[in-house]
Amino acid sequence: MGHAGMAATVVRYLRSAGSPTAAPAVDALPRPELRAVGEDERAPVGPAEFRAVLGNFASGVTVITAPPGPGEEAPAGFACQSFASLSLDPPLVTFMVARTSTTWPRIARAGVFCVNILGAEQGALCRSFAVSGADKFAGVAHAPAPVTGSPRLDSVPAWIDCRIHAVHTGGDHLIVVGRVVAMGAAGEGSPLLFHKGRFGRLTTD
Repeated sequence: MGHAGMAATVVRYLRSAGSPTAAPAVDALPRPELRAVGEDERAPVGPAEFRAVLGNFASGVTVITAPPGPGEEAPAGFACQSFASLSLDPPLVTFMVARTSTTWPRIARAGVFCVNILGAEQGALCRSFAVSGADKFAGVAHAPAPVTGSPRLDSVPAWIDCRIHAVHTGGDHLIVVGRVVAMGAAGEGSPLLFHKGRFGRLTTD
């Protein structure tokens, strides 16, 4: 299945699901072999070089969460640094997730998510959500976000409650657009930053 087919599959699912609470359980989304170039082509940039150069760009760090889907008992969540605001009118945000992610199909089934923006002291929390297959919510205090019920993690500097608005393909990732339905911020503390493979914090002179 090509990129266009992958996007169409996701959109068809989201349209058919309707209310997140009424969405039927579905199998994980297909994960075809991903290639950006043909077998006889030379990739213009190698993965190691790509990571090394792009690592110079510092980003914030978030945890994307979603409530349990149909037939599921536990909520879903993963650590994500590829998050950004997208639009003021309507209020939209976006995050990117690997097409091989095992957490994304659960978020897609829920149809909603909450972006938890992490603070400078929450590196350990981020690491716990970056581990595949673990009970990521073990010992993590959280409460339902006001509109979607997605887990809003305690003590985060800010959170953004969203419904899935659109999904687009982007190479080996999916570009998820969320429509903001509620949000809040504590208005204090420094953000957790990620730079050259390490966590850092914002310092001022």
